[in-house]
Amino acid sequence: MKAALRVLAAFTFALALSGTAFAQSAYPSKPVRIVVPFLAGGPVDTTARTIQQALSRALGQPVIVENRPGADGAIAAQSVVNAAPDGHTLFFGGSSTMVSVAVMRKVPPFNPESDFTPVGLVGRYAFCMFVHPDVPAKTVTEFVAHARANPDKLNFATSNLTEFMFAAQLMKSAGVSMVRVPYKGAAQAIPDLIAGRVQLDFVPISAGLAHVKDGRLRILATVLPQRVAVAPDVPTMAEAGFPGVTVSPWQGLFAPPKTPREIVDRLSRELNQVLRDPEVRAQYDKQGFQPEWAAPETMGTMLKNDIQLWGQIVREAGIPQD
Repeated sequence: MKAALRVLAAFTFALALSGTAFAQSAYPSKPVRIVVPFLAGGPVDTTARTIQQALSRALGQPVIVENRPGADGAIAAQSVVNAAPDGHTLFFGGSSTMVSVAVMRKVPPFNPESDFTPVGLVGRYAFCMFVHPDVPAKTVTEFVAHARANPDKLNFATSNLTEFMFAAQLMKSAGVSMVRVPYKGAAQAIPDLIAGRVQLDFVPISAGLAHVKDGRLRILATVLPQRVAVAPDVPTMAEAGFPGVTVSPWQGLFAPPKTPREIVDRLSRELNQVLRDPEVRAQYDKQGFQPEWAAPETMGTMLKNDIQLWGQIVREAGIPQD
């Protein structure tokens, strides 16, 4: 009798292990959807599509990028919060969406800390200060002098809180006043900057560098602590004399709440390997995007810390809360 029980217990344990292995090997069982909270063609969309094919090969299923712009990313984020927690719907969330919701909304549509499962950090953007060529300034100092001489006559574009914070920090540290013009994404803002309807925009270098080369825009500085490899002659804001203009915007991958740990771990491992891919890194170098992987727990801590830090900056800069 005891021997029979031992055999039954061993069989049950083996069955459980095989069931777990089957569940893990079965993922993904269908195409994986990455929801991007901005328009197609913008820098965030480009960053997502850069890893699309490599991640598809790693997972053995098609990876589809879906653009759902609007409400500072809340529409896209909410669609992922409400998705099945099976790893087949992911959110390409950055600090401009995840942190802004927490610090800018009195009643946020979602809680970035509890309504998502961090998968891994993807990297950081090289935001730069772009101006229209008609602006009589080739340096940040010259731009500030022009803005001081023309209070509230210069327009600056913003597609998210990150860009708003850069402009707000510049206005506060330089003692200038400009008018904000909001957009849903850089794909809308850049054409208006080229046309001269707005005079200033802080966007990832990938969004504006080509227009600098053809003379339709001018780049004055990068907000990163170091210069960007694709534009080595462009000074940092600190080198330009404005060290107070500094934020480190990042991009990461998130899953719906209660996504099984084994699925999160699989996704995180594959993402880490994809970011090591020489082809992926070469594409990111051209975009001025710095790939940087971090584990789920590290992502969670980073999100929490940034919510506290950005909230402080918003209060100190006097940025109006929606």
